[in-house]
Amino acid sequence: MFAIDKEKFGAFVAQLRKEKGLTQKEVAERLYVSDKAVSKWETGASIPDTALLIPLSELLGVTVTELLLCRRQISQQPMDVKAVEDVVKTAITYSEKKEKRVWRSCGLWPLWYVLSLLLGIAELLLSMRLAIPMESVQTAVLLGGIFGAWFCFFARKELPRFYDENRIYGIMDGPFRMNVPGLRFSNRNWPHILTVGRIWSCAVMAGLPALCVFLWWIWPAVWFQMELAVMLGTTLGGLFVPLYVVGKRFE
Repeated sequence: MFAIDKEKFGAFVAQLRKEKGLTQKEVAERLYVSDKAVSKWETGASIPDTALLIPLSELLGVTVTELLLCRRQISQQPMDVKAVEDVVKTAITYSEKKEKRVWRSCGLWPLWYVLSLLLGIAELLLSMRLAIPMESVQTAVLLGGIFGAWFCFFARKELPRFYDENRIYGIMDGPFRMNVPGLRFSNRNWPHILTVGRIWSCAVMAGLPALCVFLWWIWPAVWFQMELAVMLGTTLGGLFVPLYVVGKRFE
């Protein structure tokens, strides 16, 4: 097994970045890290966290294997067994600890998520029987279900170390992306941010359809003018404003 040569790695990253016509700041923005972090990689002062290997390789137009080997591979040239094993072992030992997801450690939130989703679906079916126009509310419930599944089941229990070492204003976790300008994400505020997301998703799924049915029943004429405003207020303002406030408080 081999150890990654930090200087060689940094020089390779710098070469690829320049070939792509990217600045350090542009790389940093696309990976949600600081430009100082990118500078440290290229000077050999540090190496990016494991979680950044795939997005970094995709951004620079190489494979993760090439990134770890610090050189391009000829596509027709197969790697021998020992070389493959070296790369795999390096990638494994590169990660300090196994990534953990929240579904085993977030208490009853998975149950509340399922109950809220079922209740929301029942309320939407009721609104359809009453012929209440709630297309935008259906979209909001769908968003609550998608985000809620991530917040309650698939989110990281802890953020990678580089979030605590740099000022990073966005989350990049597989297909999930969340960027909040002015809010630095770290393991200090991450548990509280997850709680806000869980409360919001369950409230949107279970509470928003019920609220809209009530408003339509009380003021049917006004509801047609309020539907979009209510949906945007609860989905966007209801999530990002509390998330920002809580995140800044524990930042």
